[in-house]
Amino acid sequence: MARINLLPWREELRKEKQKEFFIIMGTAALITLCVWGLVHYYHTLLIQRQDARNGYLEQQIALLDEKIKEIERLEREKERLLARMQAIELLQGNRPLIVRLFDEMVTSLPDGVSVTQVVQKGNLITIDGVAQSNARVSSFMRNLDESDWLKNPELEIIQAKDEAGQNVYNFKLKFSQVIPTASEEEAET
Repeated sequence: MARINLLPWREELRKEKQKEFFIIMGTAALITLCVWGLVHYYHTLLIQRQDARNGYLEQQIALLDEKIKEIERLEREKERLLARMQAIELLQGNRPLIVRLFDEMVTSLPDGVSVTQVVQKGNLITIDGVAQSNARVSSFMRNLDESDWLKNPELEIIQAKDEAGQNVYNFKLKFSQVIPTASEEEAET
């Protein structure tokens, strides 16, 4: 005779499969949670490492900024010192020019002419003086024009005055100081 199983085997099978399903789901959830935790921990480590790098870079940038400020300060100091050195060199270089100016003026000055005031602004020189005649002032201007160091004499004012029964001519004369090149000086000698 055929045996008939009247036990609810289908229900037991369903319960076992459901139990297996929940175990697999729990295991998968646990594995997923562990993987997510590991990935999160790894990314947290990467972020901390990058933050440490950024902090180091910011520290080095701050140090470099300080060095740049120091270099800029030193550059300004250097420029200031170079400007002072150039001014001193210019004054040292122009020192013989003043001597040459007075030497040329004395050489060009004819008898009967005296200088009362000399004013120099750059290369332009203004002279106030007294002469015994107009001809002596003209002679002075010719001598200035013939000089290699003094050029372009221009008479601004000449006035005749009677002092102690004698005519005296007050004059104001402008001319420029020229520095001849070395080749011009050698050609003259």
